[in-house]
Amino acid sequence: MGLLLALDVGNTNTVIGFFDGDALVATARLTTVRDRTSDEHALFLRAVIEAKGRKTAEIDDVIVSSVVPPQDFPIRAACREAFGIDPLFVAPGVKTGMKILYDHPSEVGADRIVNAVAAVAAYGKPCIVVDFGTATTFDVVTASGDYLGGVICPGPGISADALFSRAARLSRVDLHRPDRVVGKNTAQSIQSGLFWGVLAQAEGLVARIRAEMGEPEMKVVVTGGLAPLFATSSPDLALVDSDLTLRGLKILHDRNADARPPRRD
Repeated sequence: MGLLLALDVGNTNTVIGFFDGDALVATARLTTVRDRTSDEHALFLRAVIEAKGRKTAEIDDVIVSSVVPPQDFPIRAACREAFGIDPLFVAPGVKTGMKILYDHPSEVGADRIVNAVAAVAAYGKPCIVVDFGTATTFDVVTASGDYLGGVICPGPGISADALFSRAARLSRVDLHRPDRVVGKNTAQSIQSGLFWGVLAQAEGLVARIRAEMGEPEMKVVVTGGLAPLFATSSPDLALVDSDLTLRGLKILHDRNADARPPRRD
């Protein structure tokens, strides 16, 4: 048995996972490049595979979750060139095993569905998935296992960029956990707003979702590149699963495996 290559193409980062059977044997997190060509993608994927001590010939199949539509075609072409595989994209028509109750299901980001599927499989239902990425998203799964909907907020990076670009006298600061909420200078005050403000927003929304759902003990699963930063400061956000999206991609691949064509060598 060969490897499954899972690609989670986000607005800021692309996360890559290699599955040997059910085991996630290697991962990589790299910057998403929005104007990369198919040839560049092919070279890039081969380089990552080699850096992880594997060979392109070991790749049996590829599944992709993407929220960057202009890169879908180049990635598909690169997988055909590098592996002889037409990748499975998480898109309408893919079997998820989850009813989507959104008004327009095609509007839900692929990564949000993947995260919801993985959270239910690993932690049960009902649940809330909080993803601290470019945007901070909250996705809600009902006690029946249906994807209900969620909340989308600007992520910490977006908020910081907006603040620094619109306020001429404020200097850029790094995002980290301040020791105090009340800043004693401008840099500390900005850091407090970026960190404690985002944390308070997340805790507040989790509380409101639980109240609206009538599920005061509703489990919360936290993922995304900034998840570890915020999780250590809130008991509501303490359950972190950094590989949630990759494992969700593995689940969706397995649910659609019967319809997958063989690799073309």
